[in-house]
Amino acid sequence: MARAAHPTRPAPVAGRRGPGGPAATPVYKTGAQAAGRGGGIGLLVLLGLLTAIGPFSLDTYLPAFPAMADDLDASQSQIQLSLTTCLIGMAAGQLVTGPLSDRWGRRRPVLIGLGAYALLSLACAVAPNAGLLAAVRFVQGFAGGTGVVVSRAVVRDLYAGRAAAKYFSRLTLVFGIAPVAAPSVGGLVLRFGSWRAVFVCLAVIGLLLAAAVAWRLPETLPVERRSSGGLAGTVRAMGSLLTDRVYLGYVLTQGLAFAALFAYISGSSFVFQDVFGVSGSTFGLIFGANALALVAVGQANARLLDRFTPRVLLLASLLVGVGAAVGVLGGAAADSLWPVAVALFVFVGTIGMVTPNSAALALDRHATHAGTAAALMGALQSVIGALAAPLVGLGGEGSALPMAVVLAGAAALSLVAALTLARSR
Repeated sequence: MARAAHPTRPAPVAGRRGPGGPAATPVYKTGAQAAGRGGGIGLLVLLGLLTAIGPFSLDTYLPAFPAMADDLDASQSQIQLSLTTCLIGMAAGQLVTGPLSDRWGRRRPVLIGLGAYALLSLACAVAPNAGLLAAVRFVQGFAGGTGVVVSRAVVRDLYAGRAAAKYFSRLTLVFGIAPVAAPSVGGLVLRFGSWRAVFVCLAVIGLLLAAAVAWRLPETLPVERRSSGGLAGTVRAMGSLLTDRVYLGYVLTQGLAFAALFAYISGSSFVFQDVFGVSGSTFGLIFGANALALVAVGQANARLLDRFTPRVLLLASLLVGVGAAVGVLGGAAADSLWPVAVALFVFVGTIGMVTPNSAALALDRHATHAGTAAALMGALQSVIGALAAPLVGLGGEGSALPMAVVLAGAAALSLVAALTLARSR
């Protein structure tokens, strides 16, 4: 297994043979050369913030759902549709941006995407109805997907194997703050303005990130390593990914786990506030505590990787997650707040171990097309996750069971994918 570049000692960045393709030519570089002026903590924070575009786009306006439904004269499922379209847009954006970043480098696509994201956030702020909001959210998600896919590709440019899994775990320290901060930021904005001001806040975030990328993000893909095959080369790369059973197994493992998480994200606001009657501030505390659990488990994962392989930790976290999902289902059936809240705390925590390990195991197989591999992984994750929101909404209002059923089903399927498709011969 390839090792990461040590901060002070040259090491090969890529050299693994992809399924059906030639071995990648090793490119030797030091950590300082790879990361340039954006190395160290600065690069870690910036990549974490780029990855956090997803949760900020999805979670910031969660406390505003009831107010949005009233203001736009829309149902719960119609408001949740804007979550679904944003996720689908992110999937499409990653599919386009990933291959482009393999050809153009990492910086240019993400700068264009962040500028567009800021403008489209302002368009969301003036949407007159739920239908148009959902449509604009699709394009906003498309633009925001650039940051998500490029951050993963940058990590794979610099690290491999356990080192990549460790770095992805460290990213949760930054990425995990977003679910904690986003609803709180949204709630704070709602104290001084309407839900439309939340999208103005997202526009400002997009502009600040664009400035940070222009200043601090190094180009981690040298010209000699860029793809030059055009559309035909992209199709060949996609073909090698789609015929790699183990890669697809890890992608589905992560995507289904994300679907379970997204069932919680899309349904928790209504479940806790409408079904169990907690206040908006209490909901923010519960949501924040769960996100902190994700961060803590992610940091524990980085340390445990010194003793266990990424796959062992992945399977262990999936087993615990399924057990917690069953607890959520039992608490929802009993219509009891605290069993649901405690089981969700445990389940969300396991995502901090599932995500870095599954991502590293999948991307480690395709170092020569890291952008395309990250794009397909992110796109499938977003599409699978997007299916969770309407399923939760279609289950009806006034009960926690629809959210619990979708969450438990997706968690169980994620474990099945890891045990079957992702199992190496």
